[in-house]
Amino acid sequence: MTAADAGGWQAEDQEPRGPVGKAFRLSAADSLSLGNALCGFLAVCVLATSAIQSLTAGKGFAPAPGYFATAVVLLLIGATCDLFDGLVARRFRASAMGAELDNLADVISFGFAPAFMVVIWGGFTDKVEFWAVIVAASSVLIAGCVRLARFACVKTTSGDFMGLPIPMGAMTVVSIVMLFQPSYLSLLAVLAVAWLMVSRVEYPKPKGQLAAIVLGWIMVNVAFLTFWVAWPEGGDMPIKVGATMQIALVAAIPLRMLFYKREQRRERKEAERIG
Repeated sequence: MTAADAGGWQAEDQEPRGPVGKAFRLSAADSLSLGNALCGFLAVCVLATSAIQSLTAGKGFAPAPGYFATAVVLLLIGATCDLFDGLVARRFRASAMGAELDNLADVISFGFAPAFMVVIWGGFTDKVEFWAVIVAASSVLIAGCVRLARFACVKTTSGDFMGLPIPMGAMTVVSIVMLFQPSYLSLLAVLAVAWLMVSRVEYPKPKGQLAAIVLGWIMVNVAFLTFWVAWPEGGDMPIKVGATMQIALVAAIPLRMLFYKREQRRERKEAERIG
């Protein structure tokens, strides 16, 4: 019986392909990817623990804001790991399974974790229907999976990202959750973020100065969240500032790229006319 007859299973006499020995060696970049996955898992655990505690206390299904903030800090730490794992892999050594580990970690931290947060945020209130929350949460997870699969298969001629990168998409969904109450309008905003992840809108890769700006933005948001948790008497202003910064950044980049592409086309047409 051939491998095809066996339903795709590898035949016993088929030699394994690739550097099998090296595939089991983790590099420094792989450790960052695993740290990213761990942060996503811990964020889900924090949200689930908060919901369970509120139920056992008889307060209804209402996670405390501090738990949300802790989950967001974990996701921001995961985003920092995701930002540096590629840089470390290029600077030092990448393992044979580095790209696969990176994608799997991103699915956990930036696909499943924010989708679960959407369910916890709006799935058990009387403000919106449960099915609508599930649709919005599912769109985040599905769009993230499609985004990662397309990133592995499709390369743009400009070298930029096609569609909103999944870490930025996840942080934008989290910002919507932290900034707004559950409503059909906020669910539409979540669906819009999911659409941006699978759209053809190009986002520049964080290289050089842009990478430093992205890292600085992450650190500022972590500082805002830490201040919010440590000093709740100060109100919600820190988290509102951080969430507004994230939403404004995601909205401004495609507009900037649109004007940039339009300017490029205008200059190219002008050069052709002069030539």
